[in-house]
Amino acid sequence: MGTTQLETVPEPKYWHLKTVLSEALDAEFSVGEILPNERDLAARFGVARATLRQALEQLELEGRLQRRRGVGTTVAPPRMGVAVGAAEHVWPGAVGEAWKAADCTQSVPPAAVARILETGDDETVHTVRRMRMTHGQPVAAELLYIPASSVPDLSAIEAPSGPARARAVLRELQRLGLEGQDSAVELGSARADDAKVLDRLPGAPVLVVTTRFLAEGRTAAVSVATYRADTCRLTFGDSGGVEIHHDAERRAS
Repeated sequence: MGTTQLETVPEPKYWHLKTVLSEALDAEFSVGEILPNERDLAARFGVARATLRQALEQLELEGRLQRRRGVGTTVAPPRMGVAVGAAEHVWPGAVGEAWKAADCTQSVPPAAVARILETGDDETVHTVRRMRMTHGQPVAAELLYIPASSVPDLSAIEAPSGPARARAVLRELQRLGLEGQDSAVELGSARADDAKVLDRLPGAPVLVVTTRFLAEGRTAAVSVATYRADTCRLTFGDSGGVEIHHDAERRAS
C-alpha cells in the first residue's frame, strides 16, 4: 500500500487522522487483527508518532481499538451494552446476578463515598470486592461499601475476610427493605488494581458507575463499579440495575 499524506485541515491533525484510521479499520482489518507498529503507521500516514499516538488513544477511548499486554494494538470486538435503569430495585447479591464475590475487608472508604454514606472520616465499613465476567472476559470490577449500621447482625459470622465473608455481608444487607437506588456514570482512568483485574493498562479509559442504595430513609450502601470502556457501551432505559447484554449484530465500534 502506498503512503497516504494528510492535507491541511482546520481540525487538529490527530483528529483528522483518527477519521482516516477508522476508515482503514473498516476497509482493511478484521476484529482481533494486530495493527502494524507505530513507526510503520506513522510513515504510512505521514505524521509524527506523537500525533499517531493521540489518534490511537482516541480510537481506544471510542472502543475501536484495544491495547493488550504482550500483544500490541488490536481491532476491538463489538462493544457489549451496559443498560442503566432504575425501574427495578434489587440489592447486590440477589439471585441470578452475574457478579462474583471475591473478598470482603474492613477499610475506610474514599472521602467521596464517606460523604455519601455520612460516615466519619476514620470510620471503617465493610468493603466487598466483586467482579463480572461476560463471554469469558472480565468486563467490570466493583467495590461495594456497606456501613456497619446496615448489617448489624454480622458478629456471629466467623469468616474475617474472603468470599465467604462477602457473601455473608450481602445476605445480611438483603434483610433491609430496599427503598430505591440511583446511579451516576462518568468516564475515568483505570487505577492499577482495577487495571490488573480487567486486564487493562493502568490509565486505560473506563466507565465508572456509582450506585447509591437507599433503605430506612438513608444511604445503606454505595457501589463503585468500573467497566472496561473499550468493550462496554452505555444504554439507558427502564430495565433496572446494571446489566450487560451482547449485541451480535453490532460491528466493532
